[in-house]
Amino acid sequence: MRGHNGMRPQDVVILLEILTIEGDWQYRDLSTALSISISEISESLHRSYIAGLIDEAKRKVYRMSLMEFIHYGLHYVFPQVPGQTVTGIPTAHSHPFYKEHFSSESDYVWPDNEGTTRGLMIEPLYKNVIKAVKDNEQLYKLLASLDIIRVGKNREKKLALEELRKIILV
Repeated sequence: MRGHNGMRPQDVVILLEILTIEGDWQYRDLSTALSISISEISESLHRSYIAGLIDEAKRKVYRMSLMEFIHYGLHYVFPQVPGQTVTGIPTAHSHPFYKEHFSSESDYVWPDNEGTTRGLMIEPLYKNVIKAVKDNEQLYKLLASLDIIRVGKNREKKLALEELRKIILV
């Protein structure tokens, strides 16, 4: 039996992707959507199973457990400090949904040469999420919400957690 060497950032991304899929899915669906190899998907789901975030069959995400991990552990396990100014895709409070609720002197972005916004760089949880969010608006909002948990202020975190609960705990 393989051990558990700790969660990796892509584990959270994979679990969130599963939650955005309607109907049945296969490992190859996750692999294609997230540009992660099937073997990495398998290893990730195993780590999530050991952590108690998905069932033994690796099909059903334990939504409450995932929400607890996001709320109480994410910012400790995957901290982030905004970096230099780059061009990219808006994230955290700069995501279009959150931009309607908060004003800020500076934007936060995931670095992307095709991006349209200049802001302080936030490293995405997993390097390939930039490709994935271009095809999945719900995943984009979820990951931007996670970035608020990682770098936001209390008021921003409160709204992000409310939005995450609406999607994760359905």
